[in-house]
Amino acid sequence: MYLFHTPDINSDIYTLNKQESKHCIKVLRLKTGDKIHLTDGNGNLYESVLLDTDFKKCSVEIKKIYKEYGKRDYKIHIAVAPTKNIGRFEWFLEKATEIGIDEITPVFCEHSERTNIKTERLNKIITSAVKQSLKAYHPKLNNAVKFKGFIKGNFSDRKYIAFCDKENSTLLNNIYQKGQDALILIGPEGDFGKIEIQSAKDSGFIPISLGESRLRTETAALVACHIINLLNEK
Repeated sequence: MYLFHTPDINSDIYTLNKQESKHCIKVLRLKTGDKIHLTDGNGNLYESVLLDTDFKKCSVEIKKIYKEYGKRDYKIHIAVAPTKNIGRFEWFLEKATEIGIDEITPVFCEHSERTNIKTERLNKIITSAVKQSLKAYHPKLNNAVKFKGFIKGNFSDRKYIAFCDKENSTLLNNIYQKGQDALILIGPEGDFGKIEIQSAKDSGFIPISLGESRLRTETAALVACHIINLLNEK
């Protein structure tokens, strides 16, 4: 199955952009009549066939539409501090997309060593992972925000904050209930500051642990994402 991200699709005949056309014809070497799939990133999967082999703007005809393809009955929102090494953050975005995630918010915290990100590049990484893992839903990458402003947001999700503390022993997998929408806060390499932890608690965030091991930021974020997905498969 070959999947192409086509967020602007709006008719039964669609022309792939130059980059996707080149990948389709030059790299995959597909021919007229071959089957491919398209997704708008909103849950629609379009079964289509190639109408030509123009590597600059090849056209396809949609034959069948699968709506809400792969839809889950829960949502995962990970709010995480971007890592100093942006490659590690990009790794998280790629793997979380493959596993299954709905929303990501980069959050700048007291101990953050990175204070800027390039959203356009990060979205390209997410899009590539969507295509590779055959997903019909494109995770939403929000603009980066400061911690103080983020925790004041109006969220309907069950809110958690993960941090390193011997007294914080409530495991996420013991408190999360199947089917719940979950928002999980993950701190930077130096963890959250004490005031940030208290502020999050005051804003309704539930303290949780991801286990005994001390995890890197990007690993913790991925583990949290995996736990929610795994618990919903039972």
